[in-house]
Amino acid sequence: MTEKGIDFTNANPTRQSRTFLTDLVFPPDTNHHNTIFGGKVMAYVDKIACISAMRHCRKPVVTASSDSFDFLAPIKTGDAINLKAFVTCAHRTSMEVFVKVERENLLTGEKQLTARAFLTMIAIDEDGKPTPVPQVFPETEEEKLQFVQAQARYIERKNKRK
Repeated sequence: MTEKGIDFTNANPTRQSRTFLTDLVFPPDTNHHNTIFGGKVMAYVDKIACISAMRHCRKPVVTASSDSFDFLAPIKTGDAINLKAFVTCAHRTSMEVFVKVERENLLTGEKQLTARAFLTMIAIDEDGKPTPVPQVFPETEEEKLQFVQAQARYIERKNKRK
């Protein structure tokens, strides 16, 4: 199957990589402001991106990079932290994973976006060397938008490395 010159014949649908994680924020997870440590959120983001990428390619992966990570709102003690991730696009051995982080007040049901990140994951073989991954086939409007925008982010990352 092709769409606008892109061959999706050996592609996996984005839904295969969709991953969700929810956890409750306890006092040991927080700083003196009773908000979750930023490093703890980053660890959650890295972990869910890893799971999402492995679901896509069914191979071990390592984190190659994370785009700028902006904390938009705090997550407080007693809130739930909700993470959603999916692979937006794939190249020869790399995959871009989108991760969205929300806080949820479990007593009121109020949810708020707290962070968004794009991570680049590399699939590796048994010798730790990069190995090819399948392409991504976006199906929903959100997936198609992220797929198109991922191409620009990929070029930007490549230019940054030069």
